[in-house]
Amino acid sequence: MNIVVYGTGGVGGYFGIRLAQSGQNVTFIARGKHLEAIQKNGLQLKSIKGDFTLKNVNATDDVSTVSNPDLILIATKTWQLEEVANKIQPILNDNTVVISLLNGADNAEKLANILGEKHVLGGLCKIVSKIEEYGVINHMAIEPYIAFGELNNSQSTRIKEIKDAFDKAEIFNQVPDNIQVAIWSKFLFITTISALGGLTKATLGEMRTQPEVRNLMLQTAEEIVAVANAKGIPLNKENIQKVFHFIDKLPYETTASLQRDIMEGRPSELDAQVGTIHKMGQELNISTPINSFIYHSLIIAEKRNRKESLS
Repeated sequence: MNIVVYGTGGVGGYFGIRLAQSGQNVTFIARGKHLEAIQKNGLQLKSIKGDFTLKNVNATDDVSTVSNPDLILIATKTWQLEEVANKIQPILNDNTVVISLLNGADNAEKLANILGEKHVLGGLCKIVSKIEEYGVINHMAIEPYIAFGELNNSQSTRIKEIKDAFDKAEIFNQVPDNIQVAIWSKFLFITTISALGGLTKATLGEMRTQPEVRNLMLQTAEEIVAVANAKGIPLNKENIQKVFHFIDKLPYETTASLQRDIMEGRPSELDAQVGTIHKMGQELNISTPINSFIYHSLIIAEKRNRKESLS
């Protein structure tokens, strides 16, 4: 399978390396000094599942040079999604499939608006990883996981072909009965912890063991479920319980990428997470006081990091 991984950070780097390691033809889209290091030294993976260095990597910062991709995995930041969609549109053939692995609840819809529904599958991933240094990906915790599916939840030949590629790469993957529920369940987890971590500047272990902060996480999750229900997504208290069970199993020092971006002065996915719940709540007349408070508490820092006007 001819695969393009657009974004060679902790997410795209890990999954792309594993796919290439299994013999798939993978092109990595990267940039700057990270790209230079990859082209010079290869792409190195440090992982709790075993280290590996991918040599002679097919990596570029110009996706227009790629021809006839079968599958494009988008692994940038959520706020870059529409820009990426416009850049990949010219290289799509009739059968190209695009899957977003980004955080967010409506990424597939945004992609379909630009690329057309026939090219888009719903998708998500779970992994704790980051760029440790240029050309080096560090996978630090949990079994990496990908879920994907047709937007109408039907089974298809292309679903089987993509699953076979992930299976060959020994990437834990699933095709859920309802991909929208799966996407919102992941969104529930990441949005419950990420921006609040940026606000408190605390590790996940510190947040979950401080009763008052844990209660704020719970209220955040309850608001997300209320918004999901208003949009016809059947999340419930059981989904919240599963999220907190997962939160309690993660390493004490865990931090979220949104949190790290805010703390390190980079643009973050604030709008795609608590910002989305704040805005959807307004549109659906659902009260979201905790998510809205967190969003407004961080928006000044977010605009500053983006060098945007505060007015």
